[in-house]
Amino acid sequence: MTGTVAQAGTLTPIKHLVVIYQENVSFDHYFATYPVAANPPGVPPFGPLAGTPRVNNLVSAGLLTHNPNARNPENGKGAVNPFRLSRAQAHTADQDHAYTAEQLAYNGGKADLFPRYTGRDEHHGKGVFDTPGVVMGYYDGNTVTALWNYAQHYAMSDNAYTDTYGPSTPGALEAVSGQTNGLDLVATTRAPYGHALDGQRPPHGTHANERYHVKRGAYSYYIEDGQGGYTLINDVDPAHDVCSNPHDQVMMKGKNIGDLLSAAHITWGGFMGGFDLQRTNANGTHGCHRSTYSPIAGETVKDYIPHHNWFQYYDSTANPTHARPSSVAAIGHTFIPGTQRRDPANHEYGLHDFFDAVKAGNFPAVSYLKAPGYQDGHAGYSDPLDEQAFIVKVINFLQRQPEWKHTAVIVTWDDSDGWYDHAFAYPTSPSHDPQADQLDGPGKCGQGQPLAGLHGKPVNGRCGPGTRIPFLVISPWAKQNYVSHTRITQASIVRFIEDNWLGGERLGGGSFDASTGSLMDLFDFTGTGKAPRLLLNEKTGEPVAQS
Repeated sequence: MTGTVAQAGTLTPIKHLVVIYQENVSFDHYFATYPVAANPPGVPPFGPLAGTPRVNNLVSAGLLTHNPNARNPENGKGAVNPFRLSRAQAHTADQDHAYTAEQLAYNGGKADLFPRYTGRDEHHGKGVFDTPGVVMGYYDGNTVTALWNYAQHYAMSDNAYTDTYGPSTPGALEAVSGQTNGLDLVATTRAPYGHALDGQRPPHGTHANERYHVKRGAYSYYIEDGQGGYTLINDVDPAHDVCSNPHDQVMMKGKNIGDLLSAAHITWGGFMGGFDLQRTNANGTHGCHRSTYSPIAGETVKDYIPHHNWFQYYDSTANPTHARPSSVAAIGHTFIPGTQRRDPANHEYGLHDFFDAVKAGNFPAVSYLKAPGYQDGHAGYSDPLDEQAFIVKVINFLQRQPEWKHTAVIVTWDDSDGWYDHAFAYPTSPSHDPQADQLDGPGKCGQGQPLAGLHGKPVNGRCGPGTRIPFLVISPWAKQNYVSHTRITQASIVRFIEDNWLGGERLGGGSFDASTGSLMDLFDFTGTGKAPRLLLNEKTGEPVAQS
């Protein structure tokens, strides 16, 4: 095989897909009152366009007051109604978003135990900020202004979910493989979830996320799947990555969408903030310790976070040493152009490589983008204002390219961070691990037999859909000021790539790509692509004059 890449045909006019994959936001956390913002003095104002469609949020559901979380005494001091977070409160504490904690918060579908099970107080805050009730907070269009403007001019889903309950690593894997089963333990200090390190189980009736488990070491990132293997349910670093925690590392045994794209000779890449270890930041940091200070978060944050890196978990698509591409022309390619030698980067790049490649006229067909840590939106070390600056920078850049007329940008998130979201989806993928699954009582998440995993047998640990997340499509081909109610998940990204470039080929091995919803309702492929460019201010999120 030479370095030539086939000029692949596509099902739709989309020739370039860019997935901006952010961190830890529930739909209600950003769109609870959309499209109506409070508009106090001194903040970027937001006014909705005429005809803005109704969305399923806290306003339409009538849950801003008399909320079940405020009425449930089990929430203790955190029993509060949802409340608006101001632009000045952009930096908040990270909430609990573990696989089991999220199930317990939804409490069989009542969605009334968020403060108790996923809420985390600020420790230094006042009022509700000094209680786990902070988990009920939401932002509006005066803070997440860019996202509300994108929703006004392009398409948004109000029915998008994580494929399973749980945090970042499962969400990252689902966006590229639709699969969290087939875990290979390379190095671990943890027993399976629900087992203490000495092999003893916790007392009967103890919830799997309570302090006893954490102290005994039973809180873990994987469970026994019931078929002699393991399923990933929480965060852990990819094996062999030079920046990973050496004591806990895993790999995945299945395939991901990169494998299918490479086999079809279609260009693609994963572009991560901080991945290029040869660069030195302005503050002098370099290698795995490259970092950036955020005045909003008030701390210095590592740019590269290994457990967010989708493709590093698979031998076929990993670049464990962070080897650099042989040239800008090689970015997106499996082989060095014009040769039979594999490019050393193996489709894994620094974030700046994406901009360099597009500027050079080498725009990959499929690109997954991850912001440096301080801009990825993850509460605790990032925030919606730093996040907005990153998203707007990328989209403004792309809208100025000649390829924009055939480009689609997906902006979505890996998990909800545990932030309150009222919309509950009863599991279509059940799981019955005796400790980790708690949605419908001990050992129960959904009804019926679990779905087949990697090797075709029913496996535990993949209970979902999980939590609702924002999902936007920005493109000349996106429907305008449109809200789709079609159920989709993170694996819908994989399905769209498969349908558009690969003739509907599926990954197999239990991937959710075969059963998840389609993204097609978010697009209008009639005519010539009518949605105009929308350039925004990176700082305020407001529209700027077109040039």
